[in-house]
Amino acid sequence: MTTPALALAGEAATLSPLALFLQADIVVKVVMVGLLAASVWTWGIIIAFSMRAGGIARKCDAYEKEFWRSEDIDGFYDKRGKDTIPSARIFAAAVAEWRRSTRLRTVDRDGTRDRLSTAMASAVGVEVDALADRLNILATIGAVAPFVGLFGTVWGIMRSFTAIAAQQNSSLAVVAPGIAEALFATAIGLFAAIPAVIAYNRFSHRINRLEASLGRFADGLYATLSRELERD
Repeated sequence: MTTPALALAGEAATLSPLALFLQADIVVKVVMVGLLAASVWTWGIIIAFSMRAGGIARKCDAYEKEFWRSEDIDGFYDKRGKDTIPSARIFAAAVAEWRRSTRLRTVDRDGTRDRLSTAMASAVGVEVDALADRLNILATIGAVAPFVGLFGTVWGIMRSFTAIAAQQNSSLAVVAPGIAEALFATAIGLFAAIPAVIAYNRFSHRINRLEASLGRFADGLYATLSRELERD
């Protein structure tokens, strides 16, 4: 013969995630929904950034190879100077500063070099900032989601103790549902946080590599334009 306590225990043991959500307290439900939304947001950023960063890296590499094969800077600028990839914008910033500085009758070589260096460094910084725009969201989700899940856990455990006090029964059948809901909130928090942390670290590394690549391109362009100054 099955007692009510054993029936409740069996029901609690077979609860599905959907059942845990539906039976949870309204506060725990809000926590779960918020964490699930954060997880969806995280994966959206991961997919979008992966596609974007990979495409930009390939386009920049092809652009720079084509530039170094070109022997006419002005001709290359007229052909590819208005492209919308980071390398092209760095090149456009350098050419714009070069033309402003060398159209005067007397050219200040040292001043021109300083302005070229500043213009290209600023362009590199702008491009890197644009690429890293949403990484702060991943960092925030990775840092905050476990604590939000923990809040749901604490709230669920408090609810379990309230059930014990109300029923004056400390059996597992009484406390199991509330504890299961509480632990489920923690699991969702980790489900949102772990991919966010991994993606943030991985994408930060990719951005650092791209920044270094753009910096090398800017250095090579600076050296090329500096030699042009020596010929004038």
